[in-house]
This record gives sequence, structure tokens and C-alpha cells, in this order.
Amino acid sequence: MENLAVVDLRDFLEGNPESRHRFVEALGQAFAEIGFVIVENHLVPPSLQKAMYEKVEAFFALPMEVKARYIVPGTAGQRGYTPPDQEHAKGRTVPDLKEFFHIGPEISDPTDPLYHRLPHNVWPTEVPGFRETLLEAYERFFETGRHLLRAIALYLGLEEEYFEPRIHNGPSLLRLLHYYPLPADRPLPEGATRAAEHEDINLITLLIGASAEGLEVLTRQGRWLAPVVAPHQMVINVGDMLQRLTNNRLRSTTHRVVLPPPEKRHLPRFSVPFFLHPRPEVSLACLPSCIDEAHPKAYPDITAEAYLHERLVELGLKK
Repeated sequence: MENLAVVDLRDFLEGNPESRHRFVEALGQAFAEIGFVIVENHLVPPSLQKAMYEKVEAFFALPMEVKARYIVPGTAGQRGYTPPDQEHAKGRTVPDLKEFFHIGPEISDPTDPLYHRLPHNVWPTEVPGFRETLLEAYERFFETGRHLLRAIALYLGLEEEYFEPRIHNGPSLLRLLHYYPLPADRPLPEGATRAAEHEDINLITLLIGASAEGLEVLTRQGRWLAPVVAPHQMVINVGDMLQRLTNNRLRSTTHRVVLPPPEKRHLPRFSVPFFLHPRPEVSLACLPSCIDEAHPKAYPDITAEAYLHERLVELGLKK
């Protein structure tokens, strides 16, 4: 069965120079060819995954009037709760069949300009341990992503620490996703699905195994591939920001979450992706090392902040 490439993060974190090099090359080649890879031995342990999903399910089981208390106006859904049918894919008008909750960084340094600029998290008091569990998950996801970006920097011929100052305290998001049950007697809008085909905005996305199947990735040959991912593995994909930065050397690949067969549509699907973003002031100008006669510069210069604004408008989350 066709599947995504699998890499072992221990080869990079604990290996000798040869194994680190193999990891860097395998990761880079997967990102160049399809933009997705499966990572083993990431830094989100099974016990934390279990606790995380327990909190996620408990929150979304709350009555709508309770969840609505955690809508944060003025943040374009970047913090707190976003109700069903609010977000649609770029280029579409039919909303995805989902609701979600966003958690961002907790910045402790008041001298960092982002301490005052980024919106604050909100924490549901109705779910005991929600804040502690999800903050620990945020940090573990971020650490995993930080190491992957170090490997990507090496693959691109940059200093290993290239991304470090560019992602420190950046507006990365942990998204708690609930694809709600679809009763058989509820007619769906034409073309509606759980998550229509799209590309992610950020540098890289990290996804722990969802509670049900549905993720599909579009290959270069135009086929939809449903990755086979074990519970102990994590799916990583390139976002548009990294594609721009590398002048299309690394691919932000179209993917989607399809509807289950009719006999399973009454079941929910929970998913927890982590979107790793650079700081707002970071330039996404194409790296000079990724531009040559065969690969002319494909994008105008733009900052991460301006690009994020542009994309949130396209998704219907910002005016």
C-alpha cells in the first residue's frame, strides 16, 4: 500500500553525524516531493496524548451556550472558540463541517513586543486540568517542530539555528478540532465536507493521529492518498510560508478531510494539529539560495504578519 515516508526523530536528536545526515536528507526529500512525512519518536508522549484528547472531547461535549463564552472577538478566531460553520477553504464559500478552539503561546517576557501585541489565551473552567494539559501539549508540539525546523535549515544549507529566533514566541497555534456528528436526517449543503481541499498557511503543521480516518493528501500524480498512520506516529506537512520562503523547493501540498461513509457519519472526529508560525515581523522573501536561472523568484516579498492577514481574509475569519 502506498504511504508517506517515515523518519525517526531520534536519528536527529541522538544519532551520530551519519544518522543525522540521513534524517535531514530523508525529511528534506519528502518535503520536496510531496510536502508530507510521518515522524516516529516525536516528543508528545502517549500519556499526554490520551490526556489531551480527554480534555478536547470534554470541552466539545459542553452545551453551545457554555462554549460560546470562550469566543474571543477581534482575534479572527486566533484564540478561544470558533463555532460551527465559520471557516471555509480558500476559494470556497461552503463552510467546513467543524468547530474548533485555538491556543497560542503564553509569553512570559514583558520586554518582547509580542507580549502586548498577541491576544491572550482563554481557559474553560468547566473542564478540570484543561489549561495545564493543553499548555504542556503546546510546548511538546513546539519542541518537536523546533527540532524539525533545525533539520530543514540544514537541508537548505542554512545555519542549523536559522529558524530559532524567527519562531521564538511566534503566534503558533494548537488547534483543537471537532468534526461534529452528522445525523442521517440532516441534509448537507452541496459540496460540504469536513475540511475541503486546502493548503496550510504556516511553516510546518504537526498532527497527532486523529480519532478517525479522513485525511487525504494530493500526490503529484493527481491521486488522493490516505496516509496510514500508527497511534505512536505524527504527520508533518509543509505550509505555504515555508513554500514561499524556499521558492517552491519545499511543497505545501493540497490536503483535505473527507466525509466518512454514511453509516459512520453519526460519529464525531477529533483532531489536534499544531500550526508552527514565525514571528509577525519575519520576512517570507524567497531565500537567495533557492533562486537560480532554472528557478526564478516566484513570489513578491511579504512579512509573515501581512501574509497571515491575507489568508485569514480568504478563509472568511477576518474582514
